[in-house]
Amino acid sequence: MWHHMRAIAAAVLAALMLFGLSMSGAGAQATAPEFKQVKLNDKHVQGFIAAQKDISGIADELQKAGDKPDPKLQAKLEEIAKKHGFGSFADMDDVAANISMVLAGIDPQSGAYTDPLEAIKKEMEDVRKDASIPEKDKKQMLAELEEALKTTPPLQYKENIELVKRFQKDIEKALQ
Repeated sequence: MWHHMRAIAAAVLAALMLFGLSMSGAGAQATAPEFKQVKLNDKHVQGFIAAQKDISGIADELQKAGDKPDPKLQAKLEEIAKKHGFGSFADMDDVAANISMVLAGIDPQSGAYTDPLEAIKKEMEDVRKDASIPEKDKKQMLAELEEALKTTPPLQYKENIELVKRFQKDIEKALQ
């Protein structure tokens, strides 16, 4: 379970980092990037899925740029976003973060959704009870989870869950 949660957290962080490069540079802090929670609709999700091909086409450039894309790369991202029905890259970014947030709570085996905050709390409980984890590791894990708890906002739009579930296979395929 712990490794599963870690993998999910890593995947979400990677997605948030890729999309949540916080392109404006404003509010770029070391913690999870702040994002606006939006009520998703079919168009948002389909646009996000369709945009992945274009984004993966410039993935190398994005990776090299880190969190400081040059104006040319920024313009490409804006172009991709507009091509797929978004007002701006920031809008697409928010949709990506909202999708990632919901995906993080969906159990790949059962398909059941657990609010990320509840999942983190349960994880903390499991770590505390697990006698096989060395004390030093336990302290570090709990510190990381405590940090995650502080930086994870509650899900604002519960209706996003069903929408993301409906498109889940397509989203996962697009993100591979």
